[in-house]
Amino acid sequence: MRKKLVIGNWKLHGSLLENQALLNRLKQELHDIEGVDAAVCLPYVYLYQAQAALQDSTIAWGAQNVSQFTEGAYTSCISAQMVAEFGCTYTIVGHSERRALKLESNQVATKRLLNALHAGLTPIFCVGETLDERDGGMAELIVRNQMLNVVYGLDSQAFALAKKLNMVIAYEPVWAIGTGEHASPEQAQRMHAFIRMMIAERDREFSEQIRIVYGGSMAPQNAESLLSMPDIDGGLLGRAALVAEDFIDTCRIASHCWQQQRQLHAQAAAPAVIV
Repeated sequence: MRKKLVIGNWKLHGSLLENQALLNRLKQELHDIEGVDAAVCLPYVYLYQAQAALQDSTIAWGAQNVSQFTEGAYTSCISAQMVAEFGCTYTIVGHSERRALKLESNQVATKRLLNALHAGLTPIFCVGETLDERDGGMAELIVRNQMLNVVYGLDSQAFALAKKLNMVIAYEPVWAIGTGEHASPEQAQRMHAFIRMMIAERDREFSEQIRIVYGGSMAPQNAESLLSMPDIDGGLLGRAALVAEDFIDTCRIASHCWQQQRQLHAQAAAPAVIV
């Protein structure tokens, strides 16, 4: 049964002093949480601090992006290999803000994903539609186009790496990021199930293993209704990741939902009693 995954995306936030207080609080509160993997993705300049603070904890850390290049004359770029040297488990790839601000294409996002895999990092590959695309009835088409390179474009070696490293998919309805709005649990579940169905087209076993998390303004106020859905395996948190209580509460809610789903799974698997 898939464990929940709660990832904090700090975006362009942080300071050495604030970071230390937040990381220490997370370590204290989340050291024994059941059924949940917790992680934080920080700006590059704070990866060393995260490594020093979290290396003896159960909390993983990662980057918010990696370059599509491995080395060369690419001023300001940070390669996946460089990120891996800081003990990172994860890196976000293809986030909607990168796609919008830097006009990052599906092809470039896929190159970043491949570099992350070859560096031993677990990519969190982001997909999602804008409000105009959803209102135009194109949500599934947009997400399918974003997923095509992942499902069919990876060669057998890269796809095997994706399975081995437990690649994550993050569904982020763009219209819900940073707005306080969020997809209804039913809307999110339908898209998560659609993404899982796409992956099953290539590898059914992987489709049952892969964690698909929701990245549209998840917070303690809506986490339970979302995380109770069968195909929503966690959250990629933005604003709520910067407040210790919110991140901790979301992880606790995720643990509660995991325990409930585990009980239902056990009941369904139990042999029928003949009387």
